[in-house]
Amino acid sequence: MNEKNKGFEKFISKNTKKRKTFAVKEDSTFKKKKNKISKQNKTVKSGEEGLIRLNKFLADAGICSRREADKLIESGVIKVNGKTVTKLGTKVSRSDKVMYGDQTLKAEKLQYVLLNKPKDYITTSDDPQNRKTVMMLVKNACKERIYPVGRLDRNTTGLLLFTNDGDLAKKLTHPKHNVKKLYHVVLDKPLSKAHMLQIASGLKLDDGLIIPDKIAYDRSADNKNEIGIEIHSGKNRIVRRIFEHLGYKVIKLDRVMFAGLTKKDLPRGKWRFLTEKEINMLKML
Repeated sequence: MNEKNKGFEKFISKNTKKRKTFAVKEDSTFKKKKNKISKQNKTVKSGEEGLIRLNKFLADAGICSRREADKLIESGVIKVNGKTVTKLGTKVSRSDKVMYGDQTLKAEKLQYVLLNKPKDYITTSDDPQNRKTVMMLVKNACKERIYPVGRLDRNTTGLLLFTNDGDLAKKLTHPKHNVKKLYHVVLDKPLSKAHMLQIASGLKLDDGLIIPDKIAYDRSADNKNEIGIEIHSGKNRIVRRIFEHLGYKVIKLDRVMFAGLTKKDLPRGKWRFLTEKEINMLKML
């Protein structure tokens, strides 16, 4: 990680836990059950090939987790090809018509891709002017069509999340959820202490009052041109407008944290899949 970013990475806590593995001794009863299941699996009809469990279908459709899907099935709110299904373990094909209430579901593997965006790429799925887009950088990430969550300006670098999980994307971009972003800002001149306090207490811009969650000088920098600012507002160009309002020009703007996700071990222009732990963290925000 760049030394410049360490000054404000204090907002990010690093928590690592050692995983323990446990050996389970199989008793005779467990062995009998396991052998019985194994035999049952061997006698699966060829017609069931390609089928998936209904709870997985619901999870892949982005409705809920598999455990929660079992509860939905038992409650009688799931229909398959027009018939209510309440039996756990039911298998369906991806071509079956599965409905949750009045909503027809489409089973698609949910993907979560994190990109460290470089400069000169615009956040759009298509550009009539044939400029470089962020979609070019993640085009080979997965076969599913994924979309950016929110946006970054053409000259803004840093973290940008892509997903086909519409519910999560909506959650991460809705103002009421207060999803926090941390930016590293480089200004054309030192930020005065008076302006620092003014920003911290709130600025009234053309579209309303904006109050950052945190703001501080980058302690790793030799001057006061570099600032760390944490903000949850999703307003267009909000960080640039904050400083421009006070007569400063933003030379560089880099998003170093988004909803708890960081740029650690993710070089500029590269992407990676989120871990299961990170996905669960986002869904619990």
